[in-house]
Amino acid sequence: MSLLIKNGEIITGDTRYRADIYCEDETISRIGTNLEVPPDTEVIDASGKYVFPGFIDPHVHIYLPFMGTFSKDTHETGSRAALVGGTTTYIEMVAPSRGEDPLEGYELWKSKAEGTSACDYSFHMGVSRFDRNTEAQLKEIIAQGITSFKVFLAYKGFFGIDDEELFHTLSLAQREGVIVAAHCENAELVAQLQQSLLAQGKTGPEFHEPSRPPTVEADGVHHFATFLETTGAHGYIVHLSCEAALEAALAAKSRGIDLGIEAVIPHLMLDKSYAERPNFEGAKYVMSPPLRERKNQGVLWKALQHGLIDTVATDHAPFDFTQKEMGRGDFTKIPNGIPAIEDRVNLLYTYGVNRGPLDIHRFVDAAATRAAKLFGLFPRKGTIQLGSDADLVVYDPNYRGTLSAASQHMNLDYNGFEGMEIDGRPSVVTVRGQVAVRDGAFVGEKGRGKLLLREPLDGAGLR
Repeated sequence: MSLLIKNGEIITGDTRYRADIYCEDETISRIGTNLEVPPDTEVIDASGKYVFPGFIDPHVHIYLPFMGTFSKDTHETGSRAALVGGTTTYIEMVAPSRGEDPLEGYELWKSKAEGTSACDYSFHMGVSRFDRNTEAQLKEIIAQGITSFKVFLAYKGFFGIDDEELFHTLSLAQREGVIVAAHCENAELVAQLQQSLLAQGKTGPEFHEPSRPPTVEADGVHHFATFLETTGAHGYIVHLSCEAALEAALAAKSRGIDLGIEAVIPHLMLDKSYAERPNFEGAKYVMSPPLRERKNQGVLWKALQHGLIDTVATDHAPFDFTQKEMGRGDFTKIPNGIPAIEDRVNLLYTYGVNRGPLDIHRFVDAAATRAAKLFGLFPRKGTIQLGSDADLVVYDPNYRGTLSAASQHMNLDYNGFEGMEIDGRPSVVTVRGQVAVRDGAFVGEKGRGKLLLREPLDGAGLR
């Protein structure tokens, strides 16, 4: 069935106007006023509401093994939560450990999403080692349409790679037109600081941040940028958390290094005092890089406002509080991550646009358009124009609510933003022209989501 969204205010990363949108065959086929449509067309009245392009989360973990346990969301539950929150596409990190085969890892991660995700998805291919077989395997994955890698300059001995492996990964990426996302810390410094703190009997979640201070993250950013400069590869820093790391990233960009920067909603909304909560409550807020001193939030918001930070993602990593009990008595064993896939868009709109410094176009750009451009999805995704996929969010700016684990769709026993107010939420969300959400309730179709295949960068760094 075709779909007409009428009387809404269309807002993209660079335009704002009132018009109706007609969707058929999964794409936007007409935009205008007084559109004549077939009599069986489904009509949605968006009076008093915004119409945004479907939002894109470029950094999620749905299936994630970590220290003997597994994340709680599946692609069925994670995609429902994403859609209720206005995210219609996400890019998951394939994260095999050093001991696992890359091709087998990719096939495993892909199998978890096939036939279950209700929204569209793609992958960043994690590179956790680089040996004599790796290049051929990665080329095969690129040929299948996965044109971004992920490397960890952290988690020594598990996900992390050494400098020789980093050089070969980036050299391959440069030759093949692949963008490389990086978790930037100094793995050796983290390991030494962890050992020192534990030896002093400092074992609680409040000591996670001191084991990975801002200097360690800034050093990782500088290190990654140096390798990008040497190899000529295209880079993307995930979950940048603090002023020191931002300064290192911007210094690299000022030298002409091709480097995207991502912030995640926990670092914009939460500070390290959350991880210092008593009775092990702080474990809910353990992530890496860790939550920082509050003063960093203003710096990140300002950089986001001016486009120095490109995207806002989640690093959604859904581990129950009961799973985090694994680290009671040893903070290094707390599964890392704060669930956020459902709440990113509403928090960014509320505290960025409605109560904060963001222009509404920068909001759309940071939460949808720029990710689409960086990762080869634009203009199919991330905008509203003829021929684009009919992923649309009819957003009600007059809604008022409060975030809570009791009402969330994420498969978790807590919400990291419990009790926070939101000013607005999606009223209707569509996936390629089919309604998936109405007024906070998922009404979509399990398995409707498609794996999105992407083209590599060309020699000029363009898709």
